Amino acid sequence: MTGIILFIVAFILLMLGIPVAFAFGASAIFAALLDPELGLDIFGLLPYRVYGIMQNFTLMAVPLFIFMGFILEKSKIAENMLESIGELFGDIRGGLAIAIVIVGAILAASTGIVGASVVMMTIISLPIMLKYGYSPKLAGGVIAASGTLGQLIPPSIILIILGAVMNLSVGDLFKAAIIPGVLIVAFYIIYILIISFINPNIAPPIKTNRSKKEVLIKALKSLVAPVLLIIVVLGSIFAGFATPTESAAIGALGAIILTFFYKSFSFELIRYATIESVKITAMIFMILIGATAFSLVFNESGAGDIVTEFFTDSISNKYIFIAITMILIFILGFFIDFIEITFIVIPILLPIVEAFGIDPLWFALLIAINLQTSFLTPPFGFSLFYLKGAAGDKIKTKDLYLGVIPFILIQIVVLLIVIFIPKIVYLLLG
Repeated sequence: MTGIILFIVAFILLMLGIPVAFAFGASAIFAALLDPELGLDIFGLLPYRVYGIMQNFTLMAVPLFIFMGFILEKSKIAENMLESIGELFGDIRGGLAIAIVIVGAILAASTGIVGASVVMMTIISLPIMLKYGYSPKLAGGVIAASGTLGQLIPPSIILIILGAVMNLSVGDLFKAAIIPGVLIVAFYIIYILIISFINPNIAPPIKTNRSKKEVLIKALKSLVAPVLLIIVVLGSIFAGFATPTESAAIGALGAIILTFFYKSFSFELIRYATIESVKITAMIFMILIGATAFSLVFNESGAGDIVTEFFTDSISNKYIFIAITMILIFILGFFIDFIEITFIVIPILLPIVEAFGIDPLWFALLIAINLQTSFLTPPFGFSLFYLKGAAGDKIKTKDLYLGVIPFILIQIVVLLIVIFIPKIVYLLLG
C-alpha cells in the first residue's frame, strides 16, 4: 500500500508543477508518515546513502562532460561544422537533412548536451531548410531527432548515470552503445533518402556557387577539432588509459584549448560554461537526493520485494518482463525526464533483473535506447520544447509533433533489433 501511495502522491505533485526533486522527496515523507512501521525515523539512513552516492567517482564525469559541451557550443566550433557539412551535402535531395544527422552524431560524440545541440541546429539550419522548400515536418523532425543522439552515443550522460545506478563499467557501456547509436544514425539517413526519393518536393537539393573541392576542404577543416576531441576522450577510455571521469577532465581541458585555435576564447565563455554546468549538475543531484529518499521508503516498506515476487512468480518469463518494462519506460517518457526515470524506476527493476539472470549491461542499453525516445515523445519531449522555443513561429507545434513520429519509430525498431539480436551489444567489448 505504501508503494502505491508513493507513486500516486509523486504523480499528483508532478502534475501540479512541483519540481521533480521536491515531488519525490515530499511523496517519500508523506508515505513514511502514513506507514506506522516506518515513520520519519527511516530517513536517518538517508544521509549515509547520499554520502555513498557522492563518493561515486564515476558521477564526477557528469559536470565535466556538461562543461565540455557548453564550451564547444559557445565557441562556434559546432556552428562552423554544421554550415560546412550542410554545404557539402546540400546539392542532393535531402542533403541538408542528412548533414544535420551527421553533425548531430558528431556533436553527440563530442558534447552530449541535447538542449545545446537542438537549439544551435534550429537557429542555424531551420530557416535555411524552410527557405529552400523543405517540409516543416521533416525539418523539425530531423533537427529534434538528431539533437537527441547525444543520449545514446558516448560520452552520454544517460550511460554515465546508468553505470552509477546499476554498478556497471561506464567504459563497457560506452563501447556497447556505439553500434546501436550508429544503427540509429544509419536508419535516419536511409529514411531521409527514401522519403526524399518518393517525394522530391519535401527535401529539394540546395545549389552552391563554390567548387566541390573548396566545399570538401572547408568541411574537413571543420571536422578536425571535434574529431580529435572524440579520439582523445573516447580513445583514452576504450584503450584503458583513463577512466571516464579522467577522460572527461581531458575533454574539458581539450575543449578550452580548441577555443584558442579558433580564436573564440574569453573569460566570459568560461564563466558561462561554468555557471550553466553548475545549474544542470545541481539539478541532477537534487533529483538524485529526492529519488534516493523515494527509493528508501519504497524498499523499506517491502514494496520492492512484492514487485520482485510478482514478476518472478506470477510472470516467470524474462521476455514478458522486458516487454512490460520497455512499454512502461516508453509511456513514462511521455511525462517525465530520463533522469527521474533512471533514479526512480531502475533501482526498483534491478532485483528483478538479477532474479531473471538478465545481463545488466544489455538491459542498460535497452533502457538507454528507450530513454532516448523520451526526448521526442509529446507532450513533454524536451527536444520539442527546445526546438519550438528556438524556432518561435517558424514551425507549428502540430508539424513538429508529426515530424518526430518517424524518428520515434526508427528508435523503436533499433530497440527491437537489440532485444532480438543482443550480440550486437558485445561486438566491441572483445
